[in-house]
Formats: sequence, structure tokens, C-alpha cells
Amino acid sequence: MDKKEYAAEITPVYRQSAAYAREHGELDAYRASNKANMQCKEAIVDAIHANYHDNRLDTKATLAQLAPKFGLERMSYLLAVTVQFKDHDGRFSDANKAWAKSVPVIPNGTEWGNDRNVYLVVDQAHPGLVDLLVTQVRKELAQEKEQPTKKPSILNKIRNSPVKEPAAVPKKQKEEVL
Repeated sequence: MDKKEYAAEITPVYRQSAAYAREHGELDAYRASNKANMQCKEAIVDAIHANYHDNRLDTKATLAQLAPKFGLERMSYLLAVTVQFKDHDGRFSDANKAWAKSVPVIPNGTEWGNDRNVYLVVDQAHPGLVDLLVTQVRKELAQEKEQPTKKPSILNKIRNSPVKEPAAVPKKQKEEVL
């Protein structure tokens, strides 16, 4: 899948707890993100089921179906939550488990201590198929990192620009300056 500019209407992933959102007056952003998370979770399950044929999951088609609507950030967040919660499941590869641990997931506990992130776990699709999708999402994220940015860095401009020799200053001007 080529890197695409995802739709501007994608709700940003809110990476703080409900308590933080309440304290900072950001409950609307928290709720909108949570709603998008639940929609994305359901869409992941539906896309896996739609793209699984003849004992094969077309991960590229699954990703192409989901990324424009939800973005890679939300997908990777939900998949990381899923793998973290199912860390004991041997159907997830060690590489995907290590990746999931590297994704910061905000504990979303309640006053009773249970973690509400359990509702974000993609549990209506076979873990082996979810693992295949995680691998494809990781590949896409790696490709995005490798692609050059639209604006070259200043350091690269400096490195690639030809070195100009300073203009020679006449001897008389040198003495006047000193």
C-alpha cells in the first residue's frame, strides 16, 4: 500500500486517561476518540472476516480497507492493546509481542481498578489472523518511516550544498578591520 494522506476527518487518538480528560476539560475529545476506537475495533473484525478466503488473509486489502477511514495510528494502538492483553497467547509472534510492548498504552482504570482498555481488544477474530494484520501494519509503519519527508532537513541541505570559498579580502581591509 502506498503512503496516502489519510482523510482529514479522522478523529485523533486521545492518549490520556478519562481522569486526565475530566481534569483538563477534554472529555469531548476523550469520548470522540473512544467512540472511534470502538468503531475501528468492529471494523477490524469485519475487515478480517471479509478478506479471509481459502485459508488466507489478504492483509494488504484489509489494511487498505481500514487505514483511510481510521488511520494507522488508531489501528496500531488497538492492535497493540490487543497483543498486550493477549501476551500469553502463543498465536502472536514474539516480534509482534515485542512491538506491542513498545507502543505506549495509557492504563484506563476506573475507581474500582479494572482497566477499560479491555473493551478495545480485538477478540472477535482469530488471534492468528490478528497477528498477520499486526505484521502488515508494522510493515506499513516501517515503510512510512523510511520514506523521505516532503521537506528535506536543513542538515541534509547543508551536507549537500557545495562549499563556497570565502572571497579574498584585500590586505589593506584586513588591517583596518583589526
